[in-house]
Amino acid sequence: MSATMKAWAVVENGAPLKEIDLPMPEPTGREILLEVTHCGVCHSDLHLWDGYYDLGSAGRYEIVQRGITLPLALGHEIVGRVVKLGPEASGVKVGDVRIVYPWVGCGECARCKAGEDNLCAKQRSLGIYQHGGYATHVIAAHAGHLVDPGDLDPALAATYACSGITVYAAIRKVMPLPADTPVVLIGAGGLGLSAIAVLRALGHEAIVSVDTSARKREAALAAGATAVVDGNDPALHKAIIAACGGQPEAIIDLVNGSGTAKAAHAALAKGGKLIMVGLFGGELNIPLPFMPMRALTLQGSFVGTPGDLRELVDLAQGGALPKLQIETVPQREADAAIHRLKAGDVTGRLVLVADGA
Repeated sequence: MSATMKAWAVVENGAPLKEIDLPMPEPTGREILLEVTHCGVCHSDLHLWDGYYDLGSAGRYEIVQRGITLPLALGHEIVGRVVKLGPEASGVKVGDVRIVYPWVGCGECARCKAGEDNLCAKQRSLGIYQHGGYATHVIAAHAGHLVDPGDLDPALAATYACSGITVYAAIRKVMPLPADTPVVLIGAGGLGLSAIAVLRALGHEAIVSVDTSARKREAALAAGATAVVDGNDPALHKAIIAACGGQPEAIIDLVNGSGTAKAAHAALAKGGKLIMVGLFGGELNIPLPFMPMRALTLQGSFVGTPGDLRELVDLAQGGALPKLQIETVPQREADAAIHRLKAGDVTGRLVLVADGA
């Protein structure tokens, strides 16, 4: 009988995750098989579970249009233990614990060869196009996609594969800035708290956090934000400007919905940058003459590169990055975890943990 693995998978969009058996992956070429020990529950998992992205007046972008098929084991924030190497694999050994870089490309194009796998046009990302960490086992493309967590707690290290490198790459796009120049972070969930931690580790001193939840604003202050703004304010752009003591040069929108994008665009200083990260959805209508007149930059930022992950893990060694609020739950409770995230009942990050990990 062929070996199988357990997965907690989306079998129908919007329906509860289902425990299913899948064929055990067999590593070929440079691939490496890992047993999943930890996997973060990320907000972007919700879009795949729901089955679509909100495009505002353009309607919905169904996941089938991305080439995503069900059943699918979600999960792209993965730490695992190496259990088997493909015949051409090297660089790790059985028993090694590694963070798995999930944003797999084709491996052959100019982007992939430049170490920008996340920008490959032929994505094969774990937990999206391939089964991910809501399963007992996962395949890494090669040893270059495995990062030694060093002295990091594996539950925290797992989150670096998405939320960590997502905010790290976004922050790099607004830097360099003087330490006392405000950076605005819209959203104080898992990504927002991660961004505060990274900015603090980089020595930044002025961090303004925006969220609709009073509980999350309190968490942002506890994590090191220097000011907070109530995202429910009907004149949100004015509230952001007031909190910054003037129009900010840098805003990172970790929600990226119609309302937040509109407020961020309106708040920006001349020459300012808006880095759009979140996938909440909607659209932004802007008067075009103001773009050149205000010399604004609106830039998307999609996760990060393998190099970003290595740099972030190096930065975090020895406790240099403030710890996020992490709640661990048993892997078999993946469905309950994703329902809690959907309901907004999570501060910080949820991480699934395998039995015995």
